[in-house]
Amino acid sequence: MDYKSVSKDVIGHLYKAHHSIRTAEIDETLVALAELRVAQLVGCAYCCAYHAGELRQLGLDQATIDKIPGWRHSSAFDAKQLLVLEWTEALTAVSGDLEELRIKLADVFTEKELVDLTASISLMNALTRLRIALGEKA
Repeated sequence: MDYKSVSKDVIGHLYKAHHSIRTAEIDETLVALAELRVAQLVGCAYCCAYHAGELRQLGLDQATIDKIPGWRHSSAFDAKQLLVLEWTEALTAVSGDLEELRIKLADVFTEKELVDLTASISLMNALTRLRIALGEKA
């Protein structure tokens, strides 16, 4: 199903929101990292390929990208990236102590960056699930 054509207005607003996040003040590499991790967790093959390519274009090397699924056991990521990956997993699975993690994030990110990052993760969850639920293949 070409869901983008079937519901241009609704889907268009989702993509406009995505564009707004991508032009916000938060580091684009961190947003792309979060989006790739969402795609991996949800299982969207198209999104995995897309965001891995995007991270390569932003300067992240392939060896680091390959370590994202095992980020908890890797020294390839800096403190900010680790927090982004942890937040992404917590929001995608809605598990763990969000308050404790939110406090850690607030020490590193501005309020606007935290809101934009959270919106990006939430929106990516919606977009990947739409793609999978409506049968779009990679």
